[in-house]
Amino acid sequence: MEIQGHNIAAWYLAIINIVAVVIYGWDKLCAIRKRWRVPEMTLLVVALLGGSIGAIAAMQVFRHKTLHLKFKYGVPFILALQIVGLVVLGHRF
Repeated sequence: MEIQGHNIAAWYLAIINIVAVVIYGWDKLCAIRKRWRVPEMTLLVVALLGGSIGAIAAMQVFRHKTLHLKFKYGVPFILALQIVGLVVLGHRF
């Protein structure tokens, strides 16, 4: 049963990080085309929900939001909190 739970978590993280890359890429495309943008809160929430690695990767690949302080420092901070949370959970079980 425990292995199945790890598989679900791995799939969740893979999917949410792919979603993060797609959303950040879409927002960059919209910025280039001067169209409706994805709200910044949505971008940050996707990172907070586990998509921080995908968000950081997308920021670098698309050169998007890299000068905004809340993204430049906020998303890596979210990732650091997530890593600490995983370490703490790992020691509990």
